[in-house]
Amino acid sequence: MQLHWHRDDLRAADNLALATATDHADERGPVAPVFVFDDEVLAYGSPNRVAFMLDALARLREAYRDRGSDLLVRRGDPRTVLPGLATDLGAGRVTWAEGYSGLANERDADVRRRLDAVDVARESVTDALHHEPGSITTNDGEPYSVYTYFWKKWRDRPKSDPVDAPDADALVDAEELPEPEPLPTLAELGFEEPTADVQTAGTAAARDRLTAFCDGPIYDYEERRDYPADGCTSRLSADLRWGTIGIREVYEETAAAADLADSESERGSVEEFQSQLAWREFYHHVLFFNPEVVSANYRQYEHPIDWRNDTDELQAWKDGETGYPIVDAGMRQLREEGYMHNRVRMIVASFLTKDLLVDWREGYAHFREHLVDHDTANDNGGWQWAASTGTDAQPYFRIFNPMTQGERYDPDAEYITEYVPELRDADPSLIHGWHEASELMREQGAPEYARPIVDHGDRREQALSMFESARGE
Repeated sequence: MQLHWHRDDLRAADNLALATATDHADERGPVAPVFVFDDEVLAYGSPNRVAFMLDALARLREAYRDRGSDLLVRRGDPRTVLPGLATDLGAGRVTWAEGYSGLANERDADVRRRLDAVDVARESVTDALHHEPGSITTNDGEPYSVYTYFWKKWRDRPKSDPVDAPDADALVDAEELPEPEPLPTLAELGFEEPTADVQTAGTAAARDRLTAFCDGPIYDYEERRDYPADGCTSRLSADLRWGTIGIREVYEETAAAADLADSESERGSVEEFQSQLAWREFYHHVLFFNPEVVSANYRQYEHPIDWRNDTDELQAWKDGETGYPIVDAGMRQLREEGYMHNRVRMIVASFLTKDLLVDWREGYAHFREHLVDHDTANDNGGWQWAASTGTDAQPYFRIFNPMTQGERYDPDAEYITEYVPELRDADPSLIHGWHEASELMREQGAPEYARPIVDHGDRREQALSMFESARGE
């Protein structure tokens, strides 16, 4: 038989690494799928993400049982678990989908060596990305550090079609597998129950989200994607991060939507969404070639950035108690849903790094703790963009005004009042002018809402000075 090692590809359909094994079942034997709970990886986990992962695994197991097979579940170090399991079951080959972080690369290299030592063949396949790192480069063969040029090549490259889910006869029959072990609980993995309302996992739920998006909102995406109250986003970020839906299937559905568009504007809107898929791949390429960016600035300044790092202000930001309504709404959405709208992610990241002058690593760590869709490459790229330390980053002198951002993208304060109930009886004009409202107006309009903890104008000048000093000016 063969083993397929599931990691961040928690689906049976459009799984290229799984298909690589099942397509050769006649000559290499049927495939037994396995998932390993790796304590080294779990150390970076959080209740929200692990809850979503367990839900996805339960639905993946159902998919295999519907085909007369099962998902093998083990806990331990894959470096020893996989060679041991392959030996015990007499498996001659192990397949898996490539990972692109430094941790994944190091671990996978060790797994390859251990499998070689027990004479088990192995094959890893690019599955989470359309175009693997190193396939899109400058004319000199160097990886891109500017997204625009990367996007033009990414857009014009042919995209592979989705692959089918495996037939039952390509999988090992459940009766020939060891007695199935139950999926562990959150508590058994060392996590508390999430307080956030984590969205449903699994391929069926992901497909429902994709279909709903392509049936309408995708045609308004370019114009309305920055307005958090509109719901004009796909909500597929967690599905792509955990691989409950394949990237080829997502692209194919969006291409079909483009073919059905009624105007050039609608087709342009579909392409704008596809460009976000390219952003995702761009950041994975950056991480692959620069694994140090997980903890180090991509962009080097002449001197270290003198972050202020006030612990009380950082805590107010985490709690959604800064007195800046759009910022607080975003931080509370994060706490309540394990998710935050992308425009708001940029606003809260800019506020932390440019208004509170707090190191981006603090924000990245908080997002990693709460986001269901936390992805090392994307989150790191987004935080360093906001902090003006990353590749193709926001210039240090362009600083979001949180009040202007709130008024522009949530003019009626629908999003703000959904997550900040203290402001529900306040007029939008007061909400968007909260930073300059009189104390009497605040007492009459929203007495329980926090007062601004900093003055944006003052902190903007401090941020400029901080970055100019780092630049040696």
